[in-house]
Amino acid sequence: MFVPLTPLRCLHRAVDLYGSRTGVVCGGREFTYKELGQRAERLATGLQKLGIAASDRVAYLSYNNHQLLEGYYGVIQAHGIVMPLNIRLSEPELAAILRHSGAKMAIFENDFADTVRTLRGSCPDIKHWVALGEKNAEADLTYEEILDQGCRERADLLSYDEMAIAELFYTSGSTGAPKGVALSHRTLYLHALSVATEYRDPETMVDLHTIPLFHANGWGHPHTSTMLGVKQVMVRRFEPTQVFRLIQEHRGTSMCLVPTMANALINAPDRTEWDLSSLRLVNIGGAASSPELVERVERAFPGCQCSAGYGLTETSPVITWVQPLDTIHLSETARHERLAMTGRAVVGASVRVVDVNLRDVPRDRKTIGEVIVMGDQVMDGYFADPDATSAAMSGPWLHTGDMAVWDEEAYIQIVDRKKQIIISGGENISSLEVEAAIFAHPAVLECAVVAAPDPKWGEVPAAIIVVKDGALLTCEELLTFLQKRLSRFKLPRIVEFSTDPLPKTGTGKIRKNELRERFWVGHAKRVQG
Repeated sequence: MFVPLTPLRCLHRAVDLYGSRTGVVCGGREFTYKELGQRAERLATGLQKLGIAASDRVAYLSYNNHQLLEGYYGVIQAHGIVMPLNIRLSEPELAAILRHSGAKMAIFENDFADTVRTLRGSCPDIKHWVALGEKNAEADLTYEEILDQGCRERADLLSYDEMAIAELFYTSGSTGAPKGVALSHRTLYLHALSVATEYRDPETMVDLHTIPLFHANGWGHPHTSTMLGVKQVMVRRFEPTQVFRLIQEHRGTSMCLVPTMANALINAPDRTEWDLSSLRLVNIGGAASSPELVERVERAFPGCQCSAGYGLTETSPVITWVQPLDTIHLSETARHERLAMTGRAVVGASVRVVDVNLRDVPRDRKTIGEVIVMGDQVMDGYFADPDATSAAMSGPWLHTGDMAVWDEEAYIQIVDRKKQIIISGGENISSLEVEAAIFAHPAVLECAVVAAPDPKWGEVPAAIIVVKDGALLTCEELLTFLQKRLSRFKLPRIVEFSTDPLPKTGTGKIRKNELRERFWVGHAKRVQG
């Protein structure tokens, strides 16, 4: 029998099998999965009474909260498209996205009332501005008023087109104007199934949503955790002390982090004051990890395993994973190296590393090629942008723009973004490799390596480093340390020490383009070597 594939089946399973189990923790409130399902149903029917019809876009401008998770199901039950917005974007960027998407409704936290005041005048297609909290001057009505208009009515799964778009996520725009990644009901459900195969002991799992749910690495888990009845704890904003408190209070077992987040947690001064013994898995994604970071995480949280994963907004997002069980036969050094790799394809995906002619490069962990992906998780295209969609695809294969090497067991290792490879004297240098070597120094808190202009070599590696509080590190000491880990041509020719944290995106990624631009338009101290 054909039953459409849709994330609504994740929610229905949770309600039917785990209805009395705590499903969502948000601030001081807790909801069972039965209550989550009822609120999503009331949201869906309330939206329909307000005129939200098939394929209408409903935008969210909020931190992580239970209302946003409810929208993942309620909006699509109403046959609409849920569209979480990056709260770190500027008002002109948000306005451009809202206009391009043609959103019909915007649901916002009161923290963003000033932003909404500006957006209202530039986004005429939006018919309803909805406040998540108390009604304010910028809101037409409140979220709870929508639920009050709705009723409990379970979705008829057979009424859904599994190929219809369910979610729309706009990319960060780091390599150009933001593009809307369209993900269908089918794509999202099959992605949830593939991620489910990577979960271990879900019956005792407590999943902390530490990464914003508007970000790919943030919304990669909610469908799967719902499907498996996992307790989900909303982390409204990432602050180490707050994360520690939630782990201790709710016996958190799992969380996803970008490297800068992991670094902040292991270096937090109050880490040892909390009971973090329940933590058993930290997954690092969103940017490249390193063996040293994996080791430091596991040392900071005894009994916890740390591993890497990889994905893009365009792949729903998880496309590769490193499974800790695959490393138990390795030495500690080799295990940390494997856990820091980008991983290999999850169920339902095919991943290759290819040259410019789409031929597989040798699996020797040396030859660099581009990562391309085909599978159930790949997007349906960029919303209202057929040219960008065509440019990203070669037949069924998605070009990721990430450069990598791979091995005989199909484990891949990202070495850099295609546009961030440093070409020095004709040699390709991976900024990620240089960063990993620098980060291995115990005095380094965070670092970034970018290309800087050079009259002789064209480009050379430039390193910007933040040292841990109380630690001392000189340029000469760093280069001596690196000479044992890097070839001479890969050594940074420019080293800068910063007393300020490196600039980051709203999801914790270092803004390398911003750092790079400074070297090409300004001046920097050159290190002779």
